[in-house]
Amino acid sequence: MAGGGGGAAPAPKQDELHPHPVKDQLPNVSYCMTSPPPWPEAILLGFQHYLVMLGTTVIIPTALVPQMGGGNHEKAKVIQTILFVSGLNTLLQTSFGTRLPAVIGGSYTFVVPTISIILAGRYSNIVDPHEKFRRIMRGTQGALIVASTLQIILGFSGLWRIVTRILSPLSAAPLVALVGFGLYEFGFPGVAKCIEIGLPQIILLVVFSQYIPHATRLGRPLFERFAVIFSVAIVWLYAFFLTVGGAYRHAAPKTQLHCRTDRSGLVGAAPWISVPYPFQWGAPTFDAGEAFAMMAASFVALVESTGAFIAVSRYSSATPVPPSVLSRGIGWQGIGILLDGLFGTANGSSVSVENAGLLALTRIGSRRVVQISAGFMIFFSVLGKFGAIFASIPGPIAAALYCLLFAYVGAAGLSFLQFCNLNSFRTKFILGFSVFMGLSVPQYFNEYTAVAGYGPAHTGARWFNDIITVIFSSKAFVGGLVAYFLDNTLHRGDAAVRKERGYHFWDKFRSFKTDTRSEEFYSLPFNLNKFFPSV
Repeated sequence: MAGGGGGAAPAPKQDELHPHPVKDQLPNVSYCMTSPPPWPEAILLGFQHYLVMLGTTVIIPTALVPQMGGGNHEKAKVIQTILFVSGLNTLLQTSFGTRLPAVIGGSYTFVVPTISIILAGRYSNIVDPHEKFRRIMRGTQGALIVASTLQIILGFSGLWRIVTRILSPLSAAPLVALVGFGLYEFGFPGVAKCIEIGLPQIILLVVFSQYIPHATRLGRPLFERFAVIFSVAIVWLYAFFLTVGGAYRHAAPKTQLHCRTDRSGLVGAAPWISVPYPFQWGAPTFDAGEAFAMMAASFVALVESTGAFIAVSRYSSATPVPPSVLSRGIGWQGIGILLDGLFGTANGSSVSVENAGLLALTRIGSRRVVQISAGFMIFFSVLGKFGAIFASIPGPIAAALYCLLFAYVGAAGLSFLQFCNLNSFRTKFILGFSVFMGLSVPQYFNEYTAVAGYGPAHTGARWFNDIITVIFSSKAFVGGLVAYFLDNTLHRGDAAVRKERGYHFWDKFRSFKTDTRSEEFYSLPFNLNKFFPSV
């Protein structure tokens, strides 16, 4: 016998052959949603959440403001405004919305309709760039204000509750998985813009969060909890030394922009103290077509946020979110987009996927930590110069964090397959087809746009083209929609199918009252449940 006479392996014990038990709450989370860590630790963890959300907050205005005609001064002011409004929205969402530890930040979904407003014919003959910037900003504000009504109505009327009530683990899996994995183009392609900074950041983050904790056996989980702060500090310092040492003195301008630590132009342009206020750019202007396009983005963001909320509930070790609570959260997110429109952020907001991933990395799903991070956002948006220092972290460092954080959210989606029967051909078809189409359709739209300069829908009505492009460029939306449709139409009346799709596992969470834990996690503060009952 091969291996030299050890005889046959002993028969496995009965319990070893059983699959892993299904859990409606994720085990091994150090602090769940309602249990805050000690204050010093909570403050540091809150700062870490602030650092992580900065990436998207800076990337979007850096891309949009120059196209709008703004310079560094405007860019700094827009970043400050986004930070301020994100802080407000995060506080509102964690206090009155779903009450999940979700950061509400800038969203890439709204970039397409915003660019469409930038390119609108009525702004092309304005010569003064400063005036052009203000006019375009006011155009985006009008569109956002109109678009926010969609989420406010769907959320607070309870219509979204009806939609999410028939969401099963099988249709949630592709949606949540693609909310994370679908952002792959912001991961390594961003790292590769300056590989000598981005790659060490990925490696250090993995070493600090995964390897060191097992190697050192410290009494306290120091490294996995603060892996982002440690690794970013080291790599940022290293990038600073490369910059000062003249490593990029003769590099191409593009390389300098991504690699140098002094190229963002934010610190010089940011004011010492300034408080963003509504209508700071002037009165919003309204255009029907642009408002429709922004509404489409608002609807896509609503679906993506639903997936992100489900991931956050998993990583904060809470029970599955009752549909009425999800609907309430969407309503408050609509109010968040309304605030974006009133203050003028040039961008709508949705649940920050990277911060959902950070809950998993740190294994801390505490609500208080995220509320503290909202405090940091507001604090650093008012003290502009200090906020600008952190906001000038090179982009490849943020992209390296995304490689790990977006992956965690994708994995949360895959984890819902534990409730489904993976040996059923119905499950295999719905899962495989929805994930494949969710990746393939947006790929076609992106490729077509990259080559032709416009989307596959190329009619005379620009707003219609934008609606089609926005909807079909979102991987989570396409994949989630296909899975949701198939799962609810393919012989769903069958009792065996009901079990296969895992629907019965979530039965007791369909209504707020049927599980006592829902009350613990999701009830409103200050006895507000009396006035706003959850059903």
